[in-house]
Amino acid sequence: MKIVVLKFGGTSVGTINKIKKVAEIIASYKKKNYKVIVVSSAMSGVTNELIKKSFEISKNFSASEHDVLVSSGEQMACSLIAGRLIHRGFKSRSWLSWQIPILTKGAHKNSRINQINKNKIIKYLKEGGIPIITGFQGISDENRITTIGRGGSDASAIMIAKFFKAQRCIIYTDVEGVYTTDPNKLKKAKKLKIISYEEMLEMASLGAKVMQPVSIQDARLNRIDIEVKSSFTKKSGTLITKRSNIISNKIITGITSTQNDSKVSLIGVRDKPGVAASIFKPLSKNLINVDMVVQNISANGKETDLTFTIKTEDLNKTKKIIKSNKNIKFRKLLLKKDVSKISVIGVGMITTPGVTFRMFQSLASKKINIQVISTSEIKISVLIDKRNTKKALMALHKEFHLDNRNRK
Repeated sequence: MKIVVLKFGGTSVGTINKIKKVAEIIASYKKKNYKVIVVSSAMSGVTNELIKKSFEISKNFSASEHDVLVSSGEQMACSLIAGRLIHRGFKSRSWLSWQIPILTKGAHKNSRINQINKNKIIKYLKEGGIPIITGFQGISDENRITTIGRGGSDASAIMIAKFFKAQRCIIYTDVEGVYTTDPNKLKKAKKLKIISYEEMLEMASLGAKVMQPVSIQDARLNRIDIEVKSSFTKKSGTLITKRSNIISNKIITGITSTQNDSKVSLIGVRDKPGVAASIFKPLSKNLINVDMVVQNISANGKETDLTFTIKTEDLNKTKKIIKSNKNIKFRKLLLKKDVSKISVIGVGMITTPGVTFRMFQSLASKKINIQVISTSEIKISVLIDKRNTKKALMALHKEFHLDNRNRK
């Protein structure tokens, strides 16, 4: 059975006219003799409005009822898509997670899909039907509705593609694909024809908003190729696939930057075993995500300076937690807002020496000071003043010849 999974994001189904356009896209695959499974997000803005209502009811709104509430947005969108397809003469209906069912594990608000019962959907496909399945949701062992967290509809589509052994999984969104860097920040950004799971995972976790990291990780673990394309144009998109499918002479695939980071430095920390854990444990308990971490030991070995980055909205809370922490001693606490993390990403750097030098030299030539450095096998990240973000992106985009990539 030649199955294609089509997932439509909130902006793609944001208005009635856009839903009519989505129905045309679905019909085009049906005419190509695909068995089409559709996964839809809620209409753009609907989920946020529902969350807002829950806060107006209670500041501690029940997690299980939260999932019932916010999952209703997908139900509405799926019904409208199915209704339009029926109007066009196709056999279609909406399917809620509990009707299939899609079984999940984990806590409310952040469950993961564990199993999908295929029988009803397979039967419906064989009958010529187009199932429109609610993304972002499933049901628990206790028969309660659960949601899958940020990027949940993408994750739903990827897992549906896995369980139904789909030939293609296409994520329709409001952008034409994945770019070398954010096209809103740099006009010379180029659309990528193809990118590896690992590179996309790094780009997503470092600020690229095309897909959420958890969805990319699911695709990588299950070896599901993903096409990302726009629902508003007929241009080709970007294929996310395994490294072995990619033939490229590019060292660097993309560059990302962050918007709302802050730097925290503890100077003169009394150095002893477990001191780093003592600093980061209370931050973790308060759900503060720590990113770049650099530690410098003093020459006498008795003190250390510890620097890390967090999101700016967590800065005041972090300051209070550190100052009230009786398990650590330090001479000075330095806090700095308005910093940005710039990262170059590419599997090509594994076998190419000199990437670090080229990156640092390029930034130095523009008189951009590097405050913190972090590296992995396919990524180099630096922390700089936020005011230099665009200048850094332009310099690195040119240095690694990303300006020369043909737009396709």
